[in-house]
Amino acid sequence: MQAPASITSHTAPAHIAIIMDGNRRWAKARLLPVAIGHANGARRVRSIVQACADRGVRFLTLFAFSTENWARPADEVSSLMGLLSLYLQKEVSDMNAKGVRLKVVGDISQFAPRLQALIRHAQANTAHNDTITLTIAANYGGRWDVLQAVKAWQAAHPGDTVDVMDEKSLTPYLALAYAPDPDLLIRTGGESRISNFMLWQQAYTEFYFTDVLWPSFTDEALDAAIADFHTRDRRFGGDITSHHPAPATAAVSQAG
Repeated sequence: MQAPASITSHTAPAHIAIIMDGNRRWAKARLLPVAIGHANGARRVRSIVQACADRGVRFLTLFAFSTENWARPADEVSSLMGLLSLYLQKEVSDMNAKGVRLKVVGDISQFAPRLQALIRHAQANTAHNDTITLTIAANYGGRWDVLQAVKAWQAAHPGDTVDVMDEKSLTPYLALAYAPDPDLLIRTGGESRISNFMLWQQAYTEFYFTDVLWPSFTDEALDAAIADFHTRDRRFGGDITSHHPAPATAAVSQAG
């Protein structure tokens, strides 16, 4: 579906983050295996990436697998890993055709060597694209992100103590240092929490919670979230009201 005339590259959020929730409930409501719900959720990704690109969104971050998801049943985890592998193999050519740059953030060292290789290959083969940056957060957690950033900062500054660290100096070591902070977080599936997702980056993000389950999240549902975003008064801790995603951190280049 083409973007509504009211949503353009000048009015769309620069960065949208989505917690894709509801795959299992979608399947159970239809008396289908959970794996079918996840498969339909994976198919929804292509549509929403294209919809965001059509609306001028420059960065889209999807929470695909959290550090806590390892506690799910082994067959479900295996299914999720298989879907991620399949996505990385099948979608690269389409990403290149549509100008999608892929980034994967999280502790990928915990994945099988073949999946790690697929991640590296997909990122390298889409690195030149600049229409939209799609980030898949896999084996990712907000607390993990801050902790690994502190460790990376310390490794880069072995002669310094953390007393000299500040927000500006730590930010380049965060997993999404190449992207501006999210303007809008969408969580599907009816829950109203952020589940350890991008804790540092969402200090001034606008939240939108919807009962729509992820496999049923359409372009129209995306437009409803963006329309709601434009009703918010964004002050970023100050007195100046803005209806546009223009914090200082939104000036990050695509070149990261």
